[in-house]
Amino acid sequence: MPHVEIKCYPGRTEEMKQACADKVAAVVAEALGCKTTSVSVAIKEVPQADWGKLYHEQIMADQDVLYVKPGYEA
Repeated sequence: MPHVEIKCYPGRTEEMKQACADKVAAVVAEALGCKTTSVSVAIKEVPQADWGKLYHEQIMADQDVLYVKPGYEA
């Protein structure tokens, strides 16, 4: 606890993804008052062609728990 899942287009290096995950874990731990060793972060790459489906089925379908909404429409 807690677990963060990031979905993005492919193309980032493993080093970029690791740096992002490390920063997200640190911010989450600070904000929620837990240790970074309690935070897990997954990064899943989603092809651009599949993003519209993800947007409607996962992002907008979870509006009741979406604390930061995207500034775009798919």
